Amino acid sequence: MEAFWISLVVIFVAELGDKSQLMAMTFATRFRAWPVLAGITIATTVVHLVSVGVGGLAGDLLPTTAITVIAGLAFLGFALWTLRGDELTDDEAAKAQRTVRSAIIAVTVAFFLAELGDKTMLATITLATRHGWFGTWIGSTVGMVAADALAILVGRMLGRHLPERTIRYGAAAAFAVFGVILLAEALLA
Repeated sequence: MEAFWISLVVIFVAELGDKSQLMAMTFATRFRAWPVLAGITIATTVVHLVSVGVGGLAGDLLPTTAITVIAGLAFLGFALWTLRGDELTDDEAAKAQRTVRSAIIAVTVAFFLAELGDKTMLATITLATRHGWFGTWIGSTVGMVAADALAILVGRMLGRHLPERTIRYGAAAAFAVFGVILLAEALLA
C-alpha cells in the first residue's frame, strides 16, 4: 500500500501542468469526457506497466544507496523540468482536434506516444526502483488518470483559464521536496 500511495501522490503532482493535461483538456473540448478518460486510462496503464518493469530491473541490479541518490537527483531534475513547463505544439493540438471514428482509439494512441519518455514515465521508473512494482504501477496509473480527469473536468467547465504558473510552481516545489528528502535519506544511510 505504501508504494500505491507514494506513487499516486507523486505522479498526480507530476502530471499537474504537464503536456498530457493540456492534451486532455483539448480532447475534452472535442469529445465527450468518458471516451477521453478511457483512452487516457488505457494508454497510462500500458506505459506505466512498462515503466515499472524497467524500474524493477534497475532496482534489482543497483545498490540501494545508489538508487536513492539517483532518485533524489531525478526528482530535482523533474522539478526543473516542471518549472520550464510543457507546451502543446500546434501539431499536437491539431491532432487532438481531429474528428476520428473512435475517440477512444485516438486518445489512447495520442497519450501513449506523448507519455513515452515523459517525466511521469521517468518518475514511475524511479519509484519502481525503490518500491514494489504492483503498487507503483497501480498508484502511478491512478494518480495520472486522476490528474488528467481533473484536467478534463476543468477543460469542460472553464476552457483555457487555468492559473498555469501557480500549478507549475507548486508541482516543481513538490518534486524538489521529494528530491531533497531522498538525497538526505541517502546521505544519512
